[in-house]
Amino acid sequence: MRRLLLALCLCLGQGALAQEIERSPLPVPNPRLAGVAAAPPTEAAVTAGTKAADTPETAPPGSVLLSSLRPVPRPRALTQGLAALKATSNAPGLDLSGKVPDDDIDLAAMPPPSKKEERKKKRETASRKGSVCGVASIKGQEIASIKSKVTGCGVPDAVAITSVAGVRLSQTATVDCSIAKALDRWVEEVAQPAFNGNLVEMRVAAHYSCRSRNNVKGAKISEHGKGRAIDIAAFVLSNGKVLTVAQNYNKLLRRIYKAGCGYFMTTLGPGSDGYHEDHFHFDTSARKGGAYCR
Repeated sequence: MRRLLLALCLCLGQGALAQEIERSPLPVPNPRLAGVAAAPPTEAAVTAGTKAADTPETAPPGSVLLSSLRPVPRPRALTQGLAALKATSNAPGLDLSGKVPDDDIDLAAMPPPSKKEERKKKRETASRKGSVCGVASIKGQEIASIKSKVTGCGVPDAVAITSVAGVRLSQTATVDCSIAKALDRWVEEVAQPAFNGNLVEMRVAAHYSCRSRNNVKGAKISEHGKGRAIDIAAFVLSNGKVLTVAQNYNKLLRRIYKAGCGYFMTTLGPGSDGYHEDHFHFDTSARKGGAYCR
């Protein structure tokens, strides 16, 4: 009896499974393959496909595009263009980009660099070791921001410089980068050429100091109190000779002082106001209305 019941259950299960299989969705037939036998294409079909590839034509709906199974021949114009490009790339003196190498440039036709450009290049290629303000020829180190309880004093981005344009300073000067860069350019382009390259040191009379202008009580804060000023009192040459502003304010010193007006916002020296008879005062104040040169 048990065997009979087991056989009956198996028959019923197989029937239900067959019904589920019949009700399962079938894949949608490909209309392009409709009516096509699974047998491999005949030689005539392949030939027809090759002809269709050579001369493409619109296939009728429902037909098989045997030509799509074969690569389309490369256009003749493209073939000829690639051959010409390959021939050009093998020519001496050119690469695929058509760029002419440097050794083929006529250097004789190029004008020689000016002295100013040569100095600039020398300055840019100098060692940046120990430099500040992003300029290789300004030597020193970055220091902490200087803050002050006195309103108007302080240097947010302070640096302590020891030399500019290869000329050492008699003492480390605490300034900001605006005055450091201006002094560096003035020495390189004005002072050093004026001394025929023999300038080796500048004596610094003053740099950062939180004080009023000319130390006058009640006056505005000096640019020295903002780190944007420096005072130069003397120039030392390679032979040991020292030219001071107080005792040697000759034609040469007058000329380099006057030229400073193109580099600094304020230039003060002998004869300007009575407070600068023994030194040059240079600053990069945020003055409105242009430079103040006396």
